[in-house]
Amino acid sequence: MKPLEGILVVSVEQAVAAPLCTARLVEAGARVIKIERESGDFSRGYDQAAKGESSYFTWTNQGKESVVMDYKQADDKALLETLISKADVFVQNLAPGAMARAGFGSADLRKRYPKLITCDISGYGDSEKMAGMKSYDFLVQAETGLVELSGGPNEIGRIGVSICDIGAGMTAHAALMEALYLRERSGDGASVHVSLFDVAAEWMAVPLMHNDFGNGPPTRQGLHHPSIAPYGAYRTADQVDTIVSIQNEREWRRFCRTVLGDEAIADDELFVSNNLRVANRAALDETINKVTSTLTSEQFRERLLEASIAHGRLNSVDQLSHHDALRRKTVLNSAGDIVTVPAPPIMWAGRELETGDGVPKLGAHTESIKAEFLKIKQADAAS
Repeated sequence: MKPLEGILVVSVEQAVAAPLCTARLVEAGARVIKIERESGDFSRGYDQAAKGESSYFTWTNQGKESVVMDYKQADDKALLETLISKADVFVQNLAPGAMARAGFGSADLRKRYPKLITCDISGYGDSEKMAGMKSYDFLVQAETGLVELSGGPNEIGRIGVSICDIGAGMTAHAALMEALYLRERSGDGASVHVSLFDVAAEWMAVPLMHNDFGNGPPTRQGLHHPSIAPYGAYRTADQVDTIVSIQNEREWRRFCRTVLGDEAIADDELFVSNNLRVANRAALDETINKVTSTLTSEQFRERLLEASIAHGRLNSVDQLSHHDALRRKTVLNSAGDIVTVPAPPIMWAGRELETGDGVPKLGAHTESIKAEFLKIKQADAAS
């Protein structure tokens, strides 16, 4: 048995944040009915990497039922009302106010259905000044300062995945789990709101506090941590970069003794504390590079293992594809072709990884859902 079996979720969703949230609900056993416009969730057209289908859509929409409707029209509006009336959870991430104008705003839905849990995912939350701003992942990365901290000292760069969308989706999932648990205890539904900006801004807590109360925000450090040293990439004689992470003074001393071959470096007045090592990073890196430049990556990693120092390869995406720790899940894309995606990150002891239920074609379940819920509506009217 899965934890959310018997839970019905209706989602008016697009792009990544809401679909990822509801994808996690599907994995937990919930039934998710995805409402799409006639042209479909626009993430269906982002790319063709998944054997001709969108990698984004394939990743976040496995096992859902796709219903095409125009809820501005009377019949479809009535159908959506019926779906929501039977739902446990309603999720939406359209432009602010869009669902309210259509008659399905969270406040009104909660009055009509007190046990319903609603989840609104937006770009900028309740900020009136930002209400008219469209909000996509890269824009929020820029607005929150994430981009400003990303890249090398002399170059700026977007974080390489849709991290604000992903973060908002996972935060919304956590919020819905809390709301479902609260309903079990109180009997009442709830209304939760998550914004991409709030999620990313909370992740920026450390640099923001440095800015507001310290000596200014961290600067871009490329492949080095801004406030811990040594914590970054070091290149060996074979031109391979390895990330090394020192977390405390015990590790620093072992690193000097076993990896650098000179424990006295640990007591150098420039390096005796983390704050001093950060302040004297150039001298620190020069000291470390003198050793790593004489070693192969294999020799370097053997010393790191011997000293029990955390480290990792600076892998390419292709190397990830062949990584020993990578778990995969087989699914069918919306065209019916077999593809693999990374397995869900939540693992249950004793539960085997399941093959995905497939990605729905646009509107594949429209007629069956209409028939099913028409019968339910008629049965309710007769009772």
